[in-house]
Amino acid sequence: MNGSSLDSPQYMTSSTDIQQYSYSITLTFKGNVQKYEKIITTMATFDMSKNRFEGEIPDSIGHLVSLRGLNLSNNRLTGHIPPSIGMLSLLDCLDLSSNMLTGRIPQELVSVTFLEVFNVSENQLEGPIPQGNNFNTFSSDSYKGNLALCGDPLPECGGNSTPFVNNNEDDDSEDHGSTLKEWETIVMGFCSGIVVGMAWGYYMFSVGKPFWFINLADKNGVGFA
Repeated sequence: MNGSSLDSPQYMTSSTDIQQYSYSITLTFKGNVQKYEKIITTMATFDMSKNRFEGEIPDSIGHLVSLRGLNLSNNRLTGHIPPSIGMLSLLDCLDLSSNMLTGRIPQELVSVTFLEVFNVSENQLEGPIPQGNNFNTFSSDSYKGNLALCGDPLPECGGNSTPFVNNNEDDDSEDHGSTLKEWETIVMGFCSGIVVGMAWGYYMFSVGKPFWFINLADKNGVGFA
């Protein structure tokens, strides 16, 4: 895993006195279950997912230059994503999801141009998502669960999808509206009282003098014809 060869493909084999056999293996790679009838020696994957590993990912992982697939998902890993992963130029699958990783996604990962599958969801990452090369093709599912991440394909950094609301203006509007409603009630009550009073007065004078009113007026020195 420390070297990369450009020679003709070599396969893992085992031989007996009678026959030579090629090893085969079934792997879950890039989310697909696939059987490899032969195992090429330059094909290296590192899958330690679904365990309870703790601690940080060592920087020395960047020395595994022949690595094609790296899956450390569903563990308890903490700390930052090592920028040295950007040295894994042959890497085409990186899954660090469902851990407790913090900090930013290293810009160095943009240089991994073979990267087809990238998943850092369900961590505690923050800051802008690197842009360029294959990073422009990853969907928002690669980053879900990291509430402090921003940038394409997530909402723009520094943006605020929730419109700003001036609570003071709202309070003033509510107070103003309440004042108007009170005055409207008073005016309506006053007008209604005038109308009812005039109607009742007209009725009383039309049927005869209101004697109780005359007696009250006489006591106060007011005479009626």
